[in-house]
Amino acid sequence: MRKFLLLAVVICTAFIARAQATDESDRIKTGDTMPAFTIVFNNGNKLESAAFKGKVVLVNFFATWCPPCQKELAEVQQVLWSKYENNKDFVLLVVGREHSDAELAAYNEKKGFTFPLYPDKNRAIYSAFANSLIPRCYLIGKEGKVVYTSKGYKEEDFKELMEQIEKELKK
Repeated sequence: MRKFLLLAVVICTAFIARAQATDESDRIKTGDTMPAFTIVFNNGNKLESAAFKGKVVLVNFFATWCPPCQKELAEVQQVLWSKYENNKDFVLLVVGREHSDAELAAYNEKKGFTFPLYPDKNRAIYSAFANSLIPRCYLIGKEGKVVYTSKGYKEEDFKELMEQIEKELKK
């Protein structure tokens, strides 16, 4: 019995170590080029990622039911958006994973956010960046490369994100 228990502990430890060493939730990492994507609205209008060439782009993935997402979006509204809303070199794409235009409009009305929310009803955009886990942020520099990523929400990560945005805008 002890040998079986020891073997089980060794196997579990190996699986945990492997999972931590290779985070398979990421498709895009720092240094990668931003994937091409198209935001498709219910009315048929489209917004192509190529339109953001030469700009600093923050892509934020969230869901309306996600508590950490709510905390992060409150910070986006209070701190980030109020600072960069009128900066012509900055683009904020807050993308609702598995949400339609109508769901996002109702959510935005309830929350009172002044930044736009973009639909990704079938995870087409999200799937180009990641496999799982929200909230997620990807900061893209003016050269089109990912310069910062985060998963989940922590105040210290958000502070680092703000520093990275400022750094990229000065380039």
